[in-house]
Amino acid sequence: MSLGYVLRRLFSAVPLLLGISVILFSIIHLAPGGPLDMYTENPAVSKEALAQIAAAYGLDQPVPVQYVLWLKSMLVGDWGYSIRTGRPVLTEIVLRLGPTLELGGLALLISLAIAVPLGIISAARRGSKLDSSLTLASFAGISIPVFWLALLLQLLFSVQLGWLPSAGYKSIGGGDFMDRLSHIVMPAAVLSLATVASWSRFIRSGMIDVLNQDYIRTAYAKGRSERGVVILHALRNAMIPAVTVIAVDFATVISGAVITETVFAWPGIGRLFMESMDGRDYPMLMGLMMMGSLGIIMANIIADLAYAALDPRIRYG
Repeated sequence: MSLGYVLRRLFSAVPLLLGISVILFSIIHLAPGGPLDMYTENPAVSKEALAQIAAAYGLDQPVPVQYVLWLKSMLVGDWGYSIRTGRPVLTEIVLRLGPTLELGGLALLISLAIAVPLGIISAARRGSKLDSSLTLASFAGISIPVFWLALLLQLLFSVQLGWLPSAGYKSIGGGDFMDRLSHIVMPAAVLSLATVASWSRFIRSGMIDVLNQDYIRTAYAKGRSERGVVILHALRNAMIPAVTVIAVDFATVISGAVITETVFAWPGIGRLFMESMDGRDYPMLMGLMMMGSLGIIMANIIADLAYAALDPRIRYG
């Protein structure tokens, strides 16, 4: 894959991000309510003070003018200030990004460690009772609502058994490795459930297609063991269809697991998004959603690079 192709993809993302920003900005301003609602409900805030707050954030301007002002600021690296906290948007996001990377990274490692073996086993034993059981478990994992599973785990391991803390990033006065680990176990397990279920299905499908190829039968005819054929010959090509799904899921998780972080009071990007939604914090919402959009675009570019690494026949000019 040439450097020119990567640069072309990056440049083509610019108009895409511009279009996304227009749509998101319009939707945010069309939604009921506004960032000044929390002030209008306070009788101690005068109309003059409201006007000053609106002017300070440019909310007294027409929506197209607000968008142009926001875009100019973004282009020079000024993401604006949070209406809810008054702090710089970029500062707030950076503070919340660390916990999200910890949670998302662990969840994705768990997902890969479980999904790949399950997909391989299910494909190698397709049509068996084991394959049927794994298929049923995968459909159940995809179907179970995340919030319901999170509450169920909290009820079991925190309320009834008392083994794990129900929520939070660390204990008051704590923060050592074991304390942080006890807090991250349940949210990571919940976050990895759906990805394990879906990734194992994609890997199984890819493995079945590859195992029916002529070169696999040739490898068996040469006396290769089943494990050797699956690991050395089939797995690499079978991963190609799953790469895009894994890359996009990775970007989505890192952008913020909204429900999981909210239920477990995890101080990450997802919880920040919900807090910003509740407060109609326009600058923060735009910053978070543009970051998520950029992450998904970059994930697709990385997926293309992974295609070429997995299959040397794939080349991009």
